[in-house]
Amino acid sequence: MTNQIVNKNHYFDWAATSPVDEDILRDSLECSIQNWANPSSVHLAGKKAKETLDKARESVAKTLNVKAQNIFFTSGGTESNHIPILSQLNKPSTGTILISSIEHPAIREQAQALTKCGWKIVSIPSKKDGIITPEAVEQLLTNDTMLVCVMAVNNETGSIQPIYQIADTITKWAEGKRKPKFHVDCVQAAGKIQLNINYKGIDSASFSAHKICGPRGIGVLYLENPIEAFLRGGGQEKGIRSGTENLFGAVAISKVLEKYYNKDNSTQKEITNEFINNLQTLKGCTIIPPTRVEKSELFSPYVLQVAFNNIPGNVMLRALDSKGFYISTGSACSSTKNSRPVLEAMHVDSKLRETSVRFSFGPTTTKEAVSELFEAVKEINNTFNK
Repeated sequence: MTNQIVNKNHYFDWAATSPVDEDILRDSLECSIQNWANPSSVHLAGKKAKETLDKARESVAKTLNVKAQNIFFTSGGTESNHIPILSQLNKPSTGTILISSIEHPAIREQAQALTKCGWKIVSIPSKKDGIITPEAVEQLLTNDTMLVCVMAVNNETGSIQPIYQIADTITKWAEGKRKPKFHVDCVQAAGKIQLNINYKGIDSASFSAHKICGPRGIGVLYLENPIEAFLRGGGQEKGIRSGTENLFGAVAISKVLEKYYNKDNSTQKEITNEFINNLQTLKGCTIIPPTRVEKSELFSPYVLQVAFNNIPGNVMLRALDSKGFYISTGSACSSTKNSRPVLEAMHVDSKLRETSVRFSFGPTTTKEAVSELFEAVKEINNTFNK
């Protein structure tokens, strides 16, 4: 263990997790202390806890512009992604599930596990810029397609997916027949881009508190229509997610969503664009994908993938860490693996994949801090690329 004090201003790994909003966490903890009973209990203490839980649900629904009956609390983004996928196991026969080739492991790995149950998993190809097009989805739709999963914002490149156009494409394709369910992973999108999950054709969406200054261990699942959960238990959350409710987490995620959801990101756009412009002055530096430079509107300003010639990603990470700057080489959930499935799906050259790192930002990231980050990156890069 090190006694070194971590400077949060030099934290650039927000896509992995975010520093917490301390005021919100304190308020949420105090609320849960006061309402300590089980929300499912029928006595007065339980009813008070249930009222608090209902208020949190109503707050989330108001923020997301949906009905409270469509909001379910889970243990996080991973479980919120798993529930719609695992619900397919309740069907009397198997079918096909379409998964975008750039999905987070929470979806990619869980969907792959269903192949052992007879399901066919088809990967939707990505363009080189990391975008899944509606045309690519449409070409793979078949009469036995039960579920389509395309994330809103990619966690490694920041590419914004055309989820509304994809929803339209699926809906139009299904006219006169059964429509496949469309699930959208919004974990990296909430608080980063404008979202409208109430859009026709989006059947479910997942959210996680710890990506937007909330605590770990709490998430939200939006369901447009009821589904039959595969995992069963005490019947909490209308049977969608059994288990005693996390009241602290529910209150906390309602508050962080209220504060950060659909927040204006114009300031971060300026900061990120300036950072990209500065990076382009460095020898051997490559923005991934290169089209991001000219088409920044297609990417979230909160996530940036960059490769540095002659500097393996883990070397750049350690070099910056020694200077007090914190970044990652990709998804934290895959940090122990050497493969980069998202970059591979984008047909990024193997050398670039090996030398790429991810910079990710949040609502408290400042222009001054990013300028200091650039100077540190510049110094390291100049050592390897003279």
